[in-house]
Parts: sequence; structure tokens; C-alpha cells
Amino acid sequence: MALHLHHLLLLLLTLCSAVATANRHAGAASHNYRDALTKSLIFFEGQRSGRLPPNQRITWRKNSGLSDGAAMKVDLVGGYYDAGDNIKFGFPMAFTTTMLSWSVLEFGGLMKGELGNAKEAIRWATDYLLKATAEPDVIYVQVGDATKDHACWERPEDMDTPRTVVKIDRNTPGTEVAAETAAALAAASLVFRKSDKTYSKLLLKRAIRVFEFADRFRGSYSNGLKTFVCPYYCSYSGYQDELLWGAAWLQKATRSPKYLNYIQANGITLGADEGDNTFGWDNKHAGARILLSKAFLVQKVQSLHDYKGHADNFICSLIPGAPSSQSTYTPVTYAKYLTQARKVVNCGGSIVTPKRLRSIAKKQVDYLLGDNPLKMSYMVGYGPRYPKRIHHRGSSLPSVSAHPAKIACGSGFSIMHSEIPNPNVLIGAVVGGPDEHDRFPDERSDYFQSEPATYINAPLVGALSYLAHSFGQL
Repeated sequence: MALHLHHLLLLLLTLCSAVATANRHAGAASHNYRDALTKSLIFFEGQRSGRLPPNQRITWRKNSGLSDGAAMKVDLVGGYYDAGDNIKFGFPMAFTTTMLSWSVLEFGGLMKGELGNAKEAIRWATDYLLKATAEPDVIYVQVGDATKDHACWERPEDMDTPRTVVKIDRNTPGTEVAAETAAALAAASLVFRKSDKTYSKLLLKRAIRVFEFADRFRGSYSNGLKTFVCPYYCSYSGYQDELLWGAAWLQKATRSPKYLNYIQANGITLGADEGDNTFGWDNKHAGARILLSKAFLVQKVQSLHDYKGHADNFICSLIPGAPSSQSTYTPVTYAKYLTQARKVVNCGGSIVTPKRLRSIAKKQVDYLLGDNPLKMSYMVGYGPRYPKRIHHRGSSLPSVSAHPAKIACGSGFSIMHSEIPNPNVLIGAVVGGPDEHDRFPDERSDYFQSEPATYINAPLVGALSYLAHSFGQL
């Protein structure tokens, strides 16, 4: 479970899907963005739960969680472990899927050989989400007891903690995770629309049903399931943002007046005009504004005009030096939409062009890959210097191949607290990162700075695709 101060990647690529102009940069590239892209996708294979395929590239991982769901007599095998533990949390898994799909939708045309790997990463998640939503008005949102799992330091192949199954339904609603799941399925349906029409239709049909459940039976899953999901993935922003986000994705996937009317009728109630300039697995308001602004800027949906202003406000809050700047991090996606519509952003009299947005985003990626005071990459396996003691059970303990005997629940803590580098390299994992003073201790016990998570890598995929293409590496 990752709790990150630095959502550099989330903020970076949330809007990074807007940079899809095929501009080529002059001069040499600062980094091998293609290599970083490849590794950012390999990371997802290290997070897989279930029966691993023959083409598994992180070979020190083996099958795990093969009886998941048995406690409720359902098949919940598969999906992803979200971070460095062995729990499958549906909320961040769905958000990861939405963001990875968004990366592919905006930049898939630039990915070339990596497009298949990106789609495979999405499908590993959506196959699981389809299982989790198979019953009408029921969603299985978690497998595993986080408190008991965190009391152990063991490989997923060895885990013997309870694989508790947690669900939401009409009596115990969870609008946040239900609406995010609908968004994930809708976004993924667009990814597969041309390559697998049958699968795409299944995903969209399920997304529509799940969203109806989320909207009809409203309630925060942090209330009904507090003992299971808090403090790990409590919803602090409420469920209104997920309803707006989910409706935005369904509007994009269906082009149906139904969802456009829903957004127009409920947008203000759902917080469309609130001034919160955050975006991540919990709060989707800014992402929804960006997505809906594209419908206005590119598709000329005039009724969504106000969302361009809301999106501009968010962008201005992220521009270094802008009058309303609240952050030094910038997402790149919005630049694409502005370029396509031949528009700019006005931040308190300061004009911000798509070119500037792309430049700022590149600097953030470069910082992540090594252009920082410590001269180290925060992506494992990229560059000559990167984190060696990440907070990740499978990476830190001897692999099953190297140590076939079971490593019991408490036995692994001696390794967790040691200074020994992780024996298994979790290629492509991006950690929480340095503190506000650019310090990074590289300590395994420091989950705040040293733990990777799937929802960090997902938005980075699009930015790396854009940069690799623009510098002629793809």
C-alpha cells in the first residue's frame, strides 16, 4: 500500500494525454525514453496475481492467489497487487486501469511495439474487473485482510494470511469504487474497440450496468467498509468526483446524449466547479474536467464550454510561477487538446502555450529519470543509479526459484529491516520519491518514499510514449 507525497507521475500524465501532436524535438534526447517506456510496462508483470502466462518477463515471480474468491465461492483469481503488499484493492486497481487506458487512447498510435504490452497490461486488469462485477448490483472490491497482511513480510507465492473477500452491494454501497470501476471498463472498451470488438462490447455493457448501480445506490465505501479499506484507501474526497468521472468516460465511450444530459444536470452538484486542484486515485475532479474539456475543444460539444475554464484553472495551479500556482508539477495531456483546438491557457494575464506545457512535463519526466540533485533515477532498473531497497515483499525476499522453501509470515522482517539490496529487481517500478528537500534515504522500511504502486506507472506510460516518439526513439 503506497502513500505518496510526490504524485509527480500522476499529476504529470493525468493531462499528458493531451500532447498527442506528432511534433519532433530538435537536438539529442536527455534520456532513453523508449527504454523507460518498456520498463514502465514490464513493472505491471511484477504486480500480477494469479496464474502467470508463459511470456511472463519478470521471471522471479510465480503463481499466487490461485484460490482468491473461494471464501465467497466466486472466482477472483487474477488482477494486480497495488503496491508492495499482497492485497488486491479494487479502488486503486480500477483507477490504474482507467489511467493506463487513457495513456493508450491518447498515445497508443506512438507506442509501436509497446502497444501490445500496454494492452496486455490493461486486459490483465479488466479480466479481473469483469469477474468482480459479474453479479448485478454487487462488486467484489478487495481480496485479503490488509491489517493481517501487513503484519507479515512474505512473498505472494507463500502468503498464508486470510484472503478475505470484501464486497459492496445495495445494502453496503460503495459509490466511489463502483463509479471508478465503470470508468475503467468504459475507458478500456475504447482501447479494444478496433482490435477486439466482442471484448470491447462486453466491457462497455458492463460499464453501463456498473455505473447505474453506482449512481442508484449511493454511499461511501469508506463508511460501510471502513474496517477493511481504511486507512489504506479511504475515500476522503467523497463519491461525487467518481460519478462525474465515470459519466465523463461513459459519454466518451458511448457518445450517448444520456450521459451528456447527466453531466449537464448533475455537474455542479457533483463538484464540477469546485476549486480543488488535485488528481489521483481518490480525487478525480481535475481529471474529469480535462476529459470533458476535450469534448469541448476537439469535438466541439458546446454545452461543455465551462469545463475548459475549469481545466484552465487546474493547469494554472500547476504552472511554476503562474499567479495561481500551487504546485511545481504539470500534466501534459491538456497540451494536446489545446494544440488541436489552436487554443492557449491564460493564467492571470500570463499566456501558457501547449509548447510550454510540453516543456514543463518533459522536465518532470527528466527529473524522475535522473535529472535531479541526487543524480539518480526513481525508476528501478533505469540508469546507473536507482533505488535498491524498495518497499516490496516479492522484490526484497529470495525468489521461489532461489529459495524453494516457504518463508513464513514473520521470518521476512529480518530482511525487511536490513540494508541488503533487494535480490529481485522489480524492473520499471517507480517509487514514492524524494522529500521536499530532494532527500531519498533508499530504506526499505520507508514505505512513504520507497514503495512503488501501479497507479504511479499508469499515467507515466503515455508521457514516455510521447517523448520517445518526439525524439525519434519510436
